[in-house]
Amino acid sequence: MRHRSYDRLGCPVEACTEVIGGKWKGELLFILFTGTKRYGELRRLVPGATQRVLTLQLRELEEDGIITRKVYPVVPPKVEYSISKRGKSLKPIIDAMWQWGGKFLEDLPKERLKPKSKNDSKTEKRELLRELDSLKDKRLNFESM
Repeated sequence: MRHRSYDRLGCPVEACTEVIGGKWKGELLFILFTGTKRYGELRRLVPGATQRVLTLQLRELEEDGIITRKVYPVVPPKVEYSISKRGKSLKPIIDAMWQWGGKFLEDLPKERLKPKSKNDSKTEKRELLRELDSLKDKRLNFESM
């Protein structure tokens, strides 16, 4: 359950993990640090998230001032998400989590790794890998800034 208010003596670590904690929030932030994305792009890049959960987590990030949501008055509706000024302050934290998580996964016993889904088509996998490679390239360019 999310807190709606904090007392002055509350734990800052708890506040931080509450803002960025969520099954898909880390992945969404990582993706949005590469640039503005439309909702449909985020759905493709986070295929394991249901539409309901993805929308909920985007709303929470927006409510906390971490991302901005821009709605264009066109038909069909066009909505773009991007990292806000406040959200940019999370970049060092997300980078540190990325590095720590990578090391953790390298050291993880293979039997603890989640098996690959048999339902994914090869074409979908190739497309997602291409998009992820593109995101990694953009991330490297962003890190060098």
